[in-house]
Amino acid sequence: MDVSARLALGSSPVHVTRLGLGTLALGGLYEPIDDAEAGALLNRSLELGIRYFDTAPGYGSGQAERRLARALPALPREDLIVSTKVGRLIRPTSFPAKVATVLREAVTNRDASRIVSASRHVAHRFRGQTVHAAPAVPSADAPDPGLTPVFDFSYDGAMRSLDESLERLQLDRVDVLLLHDPDYYFKEAMAGAYRALQKVRADGTVGAIGVGMNQSAMLTRFAQEADFDCFLVAGRYTLLDQTALDDLLPVCERRGSSVIVGGVFNSGILADPRPGTHFNYEPATQAWLEKAQRIEAVCERHAVPLKAAAIQCPLGHPAVVSVLVGSRSVAEAEENAAMLAFPIPAELWAELRAEGLLGPHVPTPGAATQSARSETAQLPAGVATA
Repeated sequence: MDVSARLALGSSPVHVTRLGLGTLALGGLYEPIDDAEAGALLNRSLELGIRYFDTAPGYGSGQAERRLARALPALPREDLIVSTKVGRLIRPTSFPAKVATVLREAVTNRDASRIVSASRHVAHRFRGQTVHAAPAVPSADAPDPGLTPVFDFSYDGAMRSLDESLERLQLDRVDVLLLHDPDYYFKEAMAGAYRALQKVRADGTVGAIGVGMNQSAMLTRFAQEADFDCFLVAGRYTLLDQTALDDLLPVCERRGSSVIVGGVFNSGILADPRPGTHFNYEPATQAWLEKAQRIEAVCERHAVPLKAAAIQCPLGHPAVVSVLVGSRSVAEAEENAAMLAFPIPAELWAELRAEGLLGPHVPTPGAATQSARSETAQLPAGVATA
């Protein structure tokens, strides 16, 4: 597959590259990354043909957006596609207030995972540690521990969020604007932030609008009840987990909306399925681990890297136009591009089906898919491209 092939987001004028770069790592999550490493990663991604960059205010309290801003001038603006998100405003806070907010939201929404997250922050603080470790080389725009994302899916909140992102990105428009994880805010998002997205799409400040989440059920509800161009689903349409095939993807295919797939490695299990790995941000159960290992064994019999099958599998569905992969280094970006281009024989997908590791109705990449999409990639003059 061609990294730089361009596909449309629904009926919008925006066309994204088949491989996009997710910038969560540029915000310093889990492991620090200094300015030089971040700059080298972004520049190498451009050299590899990637023109679609996804970011968000919550990635390092705006750090990912600021770092992306420094790399964007390397190419003409019309050659790049930038997506960011609304639903979280970055605001000053104290550590006790941050924990109290997380606990309050967790109790209100009956979300045990957020209670665990808050407890982890408290434990790190008592040990003198932080979740965002300080980089070895100080960064001028390192994440500020005095800032925190605050959920706000109101109309005014979405407009403020976009204005602040544009300032950090040093842009006057973004190509794609997404609602960011509105898991507990469907009504608020539809009544407020969605109206803001409609406005900025109509006035040309953004080219396409959508929703990004780690679940497919609520994305399906958004797809059924509103006019979105695209949906970013993380982890729910992968080589290992095809949950979205039963709800989101059929709706998008009928309505002409596009799907962008993130989390193709399912938190690491499809990159290296060894004991201790993670699935869906948690330690993988034995059942998921064994399935991933069986998939890896099939890949090995066909001399195909597991990562190649993981990156390419979602692109077999006609509604899926791009996969977003987060890279932390130049080497990872190069490997991801190589995995997308790696030739995979049809016999591999057939054996996965025969072994019961891939459902009979999961469309896989093949000659027909490539031919249809090559026609889509031929863009008329004047169309926004990635």
